[in-house]
Amino acid sequence: MSQNKVAGPEIEQLIKLLAKLPGLGPRSARRAALHLIKKKDQLLVPLAEAMGVAVDRIGVCSTCGTVDTSDPCAICADPRRDQATLVVVEDVADLWALERAAAINARYHVLGGTLSPLDGIGPDDLNITGLVERCRVEAISEVILAINATVEGQTTAHYITDQLTGLDVSITRLAHGVPVGGELDYLDEGTLAQALKARTRF
Repeated sequence: MSQNKVAGPEIEQLIKLLAKLPGLGPRSARRAALHLIKKKDQLLVPLAEAMGVAVDRIGVCSTCGTVDTSDPCAICADPRRDQATLVVVEDVADLWALERAAAINARYHVLGGTLSPLDGIGPDDLNITGLVERCRVEAISEVILAINATVEGQTTAHYITDQLTGLDVSITRLAHGVPVGGELDYLDEGTLAQALKARTRF
């Protein structure tokens, strides 16, 4: 038995598109769509206008691979950034997270994912060649691998390290271990083992 339509095709299309966003299922998408429709002037119209501008103006930075309205992006074009340090991230979301932390004033390189043979993702599917080329051409002294501590992430990190062998570049990675505010009793064995291996002087 087919499900009855509760609204016109335009609203159903809005719900379908919202349901494709991460974190939103069909029910959440219906609630979000209804909220947008109820607040048409305050939310739906400005959102539609912002999306139209985004479609026209947002692109991918040809230098680092992030998204911005200019090419090169604002980060790559900023002369106040440390030009000798590159922070390598899997995705733009990771770049944004590091920028929110405001812990380093460096430039970035977005890989676009991690190596995953099971999913058919190989080196040619990622922006690794661009990273190697940047290290060859630009005066890069340190590459910080800010890649997730997953099996795929570590495989990608090892592959990048191999590709950068022979270049005069220091390769570092983010520390792994006990998070700030974390309690030992709630951590998994792998995290505890890594924290003990990477212990530092107090």
